[in-house]
Amino acid sequence: MPGNSKSPEQAQRSATGAPSPRSRGEGEDIAIVGGGIIGICAAAFLAEAGLDVTVFDRTGICEETSSGNAAAFAFSDVLPLAHKGMIKNLPKWLADPLGPLSIPPVYLPKLLPWLIRFWRAGAPAKYEASLAAQAGMMKLAEAEWMGLLDRSGTRPMLREDGSLELYESEAEFQASLPGWAARERFGIRFRHVEGEGLAGLQPGLSPRFIKGTFVPGWKTVADPKLLGKAVWAYAEANGARFEMARIDRVAADQDGATLTLADGTTRQARQLVVAAGAWSHLLARQLGDRIPLETERGYNTTLPKSAFDVKRQLIFSGHGFVITPLGTGLRVGGAVELGGIERPPNYARSKALLRKAQKFLPGLNPIGGREWMGFRPSLPDSVPVIGKASGNRPVVYAFGHGHLGLTQAAATGRLIREIILGQTPPVDLAPFSPQRF
Repeated sequence: MPGNSKSPEQAQRSATGAPSPRSRGEGEDIAIVGGGIIGICAAAFLAEAGLDVTVFDRTGICEETSSGNAAAFAFSDVLPLAHKGMIKNLPKWLADPLGPLSIPPVYLPKLLPWLIRFWRAGAPAKYEASLAAQAGMMKLAEAEWMGLLDRSGTRPMLREDGSLELYESEAEFQASLPGWAARERFGIRFRHVEGEGLAGLQPGLSPRFIKGTFVPGWKTVADPKLLGKAVWAYAEANGARFEMARIDRVAADQDGATLTLADGTTRQARQLVVAAGAWSHLLARQLGDRIPLETERGYNTTLPKSAFDVKRQLIFSGHGFVITPLGTGLRVGGAVELGGIERPPNYARSKALLRKAQKFLPGLNPIGGREWMGFRPSLPDSVPVIGKASGNRPVVYAFGHGHLGLTQAAATGRLIREIILGQTPPVDLAPFSPQRF
């Protein structure tokens, strides 16, 4: 069960000059908009520090995008999307409406400014800065997640089986080598395998896969939704509260923030954290900050555990999807549909992924699956926004993590705490600035 003992940060709170919590009659100390994994982790870190925290979400704790992701702690995934071959493969992928990347034609005009920013983010001059920022964030993320798992009593939900990335040709394997060399510079361990070594890591693979790369430090969780709810229970035990409500408007001045709920009532807070995932930029715009966030709509199918004996997360990078063994099933999903937040799901995409999985794992039983679609909030440079809003207002942004929200959530929670307490963060926040655009 999650513990409720106070952390060292909470014990030292008065010594840091952190503000004292307000009583309920004076409004919340900290309001967090968003009950996904980013908001949950921020609440956990702030509650540990003794701050009065209330999380607002329209559906519940970890009920939307954070509930159905691929369950990976992808600490070695330091390459921004613009540097992972996506630009080169873009024409080929777009020609296939059910391929790794899809853009509905009617949405393309609206998406074009974001795509231009994405293309510019792939420039060689920006490579090292983006790589260093992500590598530093991932190192912090691993350390903070391991600590939070221990403090919250959730470490038994961690799986440390590594991952296996698979290649169908020598050309595909060779194309991956520069990326592995970049990871190696940051101390990420891996080994390339083939033949019996490949079969030993995952029996039953199709012979179409001639080589693979095993990453021993890659981790997954038994179920991302259950992990999120367990971390929330820990935050709640430390005093965090939840209110189910849709936030329609936010406003802030130097004295605090006002949240307007869908029913017309308002809530006051001394500080506001915007962690509303794919909807965050809409709230930021109300505060005068225009942040170029788009939505990677991801699809998956969760099959029964008996569908196939998958030993560890399998990554089919050439096809843009993964297969993850969970404690609650076998999840087949990924790919990217850049289609915004308004369009209905296109479950033909999840069915296409499942058909590929059957080819890649002969013997996979596709019966009894549950389809799902979620929204990944993505910025063109693949680096999240973590920092203060403009105008010297008591608002902190924490969104835009793309497909790395679960991976980077604990690091983001730590950074939000340091920002709000006025302490020195463990990493340089400049690459994550909301004002960088």
